[in-house]
Amino acid sequence: MKTWTVAAALLFVGTCGLAQTAQTAPARKSCQDLKAEISKKLDDKGVVGYTLDVVDKGKEGDGKVVGGCDGGTKSIVYRRDGATQAKASDQKQPQ
Repeated sequence: MKTWTVAAALLFVGTCGLAQTAQTAPARKSCQDLKAEISKKLDDKGVVGYTLDVVDKGKEGDGKVVGGCDGGTKSIVYRRDGATQAKASDQKQPQ
């Protein structure tokens, strides 16, 4: 009887340890999958004239970081296209 009690206790402790590890470990998502998800969200909101680039972390430049992937080693950077912004500003000016 003691053997079964000890075995059950060890299994319970081991299971709790695995559950905590799974919750705290960040999910490792591929950059292409995350980029596709972000692009779909932007398209659904009607955003046009943008680019999403996958770059090494720390080399984002002047764009806005909108996601991280590959275990935090890369960033997804959002940039507005210059041509689209110029067209929008031209349309606002009365002629």
